Amino acid sequence: MVSDRRIAVVSVTSARPHSRRYHRYSELLAQRLVEAVVRGGGSAQRVFADEGAAAARAAIDRASGVVLLGGEDIAPEFYGAERGYEREGGHVELADEVQIGIAERAVRDSLPLLGICRGLQILDVALGGSLVQHLPDGSGHRTEAAEPARMFAGHAVDVVAGSRLHSLLGATTAVTASAHHQAVDRLGRGLVVSARADDGTIEAVEHVSAPALGVQWHPEAPLAAAGQLDRLLGSLGSALLAA
Repeated sequence: MVSDRRIAVVSVTSARPHSRRYHRYSELLAQRLVEAVVRGGGSAQRVFADEGAAAARAAIDRASGVVLLGGEDIAPEFYGAERGYEREGGHVELADEVQIGIAERAVRDSLPLLGICRGLQILDVALGGSLVQHLPDGSGHRTEAAEPARMFAGHAVDVVAGSRLHSLLGATTAVTASAHHQAVDRLGRGLVVSARADDGTIEAVEHVSAPALGVQWHPEAPLAAAGQLDRLLGSLGSALLAA
């Protein structure tokens, strides 16, 4: 687990005046993540990527691990695609740029990183990967509810035996709390798949040499499997010990 370590918990933004309900729920998830870090003996520093690279850099300089949280769709120009796709969400381009820089630095410097939902996608895009821009409605990766708390769909994923994710979860299957309409398409450099859904959708990736892991679901959600977040946060501590 995270012990005596400062973890930078990176969100897209500190305010969403045009989407207050979504922002409140995003903050609830972030707070649950922070509480889990503290529960494991670490300390957490919130970082808001839309405040720019300088503020993020200062926080990362003091961090011994990074968590990239969920949020808005990544602007498609960062992975060579076009706008105008189905169910396109809002974009925060400055936050995209800053988080991509954080992921690049983490991999380069072997700084332990856990990406959650969008955070997994940031890791992939930072390493030259691309995204499936919209998973079909009814695919089982989310509900179509308007209320953020009701968007989560529970489904199982198959975890690759022998993967880092397998060692953390201790099983080759996991039940997820999922609320995403995008997913990894082309894998970024150095990434390998560590879990898939029944339909083949990539649900987790990890780097072959750097201590970087991403999951497409939300282990910090209230509906997530008990203990799953604590085990995944263990990637920050165990990766440091192995570095």
